[in-house]
Amino acid sequence: MRFSVWLATWVLATMLVGCNSQLEPVRIVITPTPSNAVVQVATESPTPEVPSQTPIPMQIVQESTSAPTLATPSATPSPTSTPEPSWTPIPGDGTYIGSILSGAVSLPQSVPTVEPLPVTQTTVPSPTSPIAISQPEVSAVVAPVLDSAQMGVQVYYNMSLDDFGQVVFLVNQMRFGWIKFQVNWAFWQPGGPEEVNERFLTFEQSIQLAKNRGLRVILSVAKAPSWARSIQEEDGPPDDPQALANFMRLLIQRVKPENIDAIEIWNEPNLAREWRGTLPFNGAGYMQLFRPSYDVIRQEAPQTLILTAGLAPTGDSPVSVNDRDFLQQMFDNGLSNYEFVGVGIHPYGWANPPDALCCDMSGARGWDDDPHFFFLNNLNDYREILVRNGYADRQLWVTEFGWPSWQGFPNDPPELWLGELSLEQQAQYVLRAFQIGQEREDIGPMILWNFNFANAEMIESRNEIAAYSIFVPNFGPGDPLFKRPLYDALINRP
Repeated sequence: MRFSVWLATWVLATMLVGCNSQLEPVRIVITPTPSNAVVQVATESPTPEVPSQTPIPMQIVQESTSAPTLATPSATPSPTSTPEPSWTPIPGDGTYIGSILSGAVSLPQSVPTVEPLPVTQTTVPSPTSPIAISQPEVSAVVAPVLDSAQMGVQVYYNMSLDDFGQVVFLVNQMRFGWIKFQVNWAFWQPGGPEEVNERFLTFEQSIQLAKNRGLRVILSVAKAPSWARSIQEEDGPPDDPQALANFMRLLIQRVKPENIDAIEIWNEPNLAREWRGTLPFNGAGYMQLFRPSYDVIRQEAPQTLILTAGLAPTGDSPVSVNDRDFLQQMFDNGLSNYEFVGVGIHPYGWANPPDALCCDMSGARGWDDDPHFFFLNNLNDYREILVRNGYADRQLWVTEFGWPSWQGFPNDPPELWLGELSLEQQAQYVLRAFQIGQEREDIGPMILWNFNFANAEMIESRNEIAAYSIFVPNFGPGDPLFKRPLYDALINRP
């Protein structure tokens, strides 16, 4: 019964609506990784077994290791202590969080609005034995020496504390210093600005658990609830920017300032699907939202680093604003007047190697003829904008990045470029990107997208999110989880 409840909740929480780009396809020829790159495949690897339709249970641990030991709670869990987690699943918020690359622009996937199930988590009996992760045969990936303090990953966290404890354990195994959560404001306060429900308590406990395990925390706050918006289409900001600032104050007071190391104000506001509302759809409109929230964070959590929203790497279209132009518009409307700000960036590279630079216009593949499709071009172009605006002393914080691999999935990828990379190449590119970032003084922490967002429904529906996930469902009976080579490359790196 417990598994069936979990399955229904997980599928409901992560079912997505695909997006269809109306733009003309663009063309590309991959530029090979330079021969002096540190990361390289050591051996040839067979294609792993095709995953099964079993969704990923979150009670996962590394095989032959024990689950993390968690503190025993009192009868009423306290948000400032780590309670003993239960197996009770916490309903998903019905929202996909993050950027997925499709067609000529980066278009984050969204999902249908669903009515969240009531949270009934209480003190329950101790959990049963966790399920082990399967270990497929994959080729070794030689990893560079990396600074763990500058590495992080975004996780799906809306689950039981016990399950989340296992996720944190696996993140610790990768020796990441940072963990990122996106706070869906609409999910937390569906009823009004004064609402404080059990979702707050569960989240507070999850954050405290991560902090107790030595992780630094980034919160990305986005998605205004319906009561704060006069335009209900897709997602967007509140009509009154002060409403977000008020929520920021409540969030900080509940989670506690010492538990929040950085806050990213909104997510990809240069995409219409993230910015349906009354505020202007440009950098000036974003700065209207930014200012009151910045002031509140400075008041409530003066030591917390404030990040501007990571922008989607995209050009101009009816549903997007060129991210380079959008960032310049932010500077034109006062961004350089704020202190202690890190500039968020989402420098995805499609299927192009992290060392590659744009462009080769002779191909016909559609993802190598524009600088937005290249990790390194994205970093360089943003850096140029910062220098041009007298912001050379600020770092770029890579709050999302990653490379997809469709290898091992039972059906064709939704876009041809998603099928270009093997699992080993995915690991190569991610590790090399981390290395590139750490070789540059202008790059701050880098947050990998994503840790555990994939499930069987996404694979079946050919959703791009699954291609980026470190953990995916496995088709073999008795092996509900497949850890990709990227995981082993991370935990085994020097």
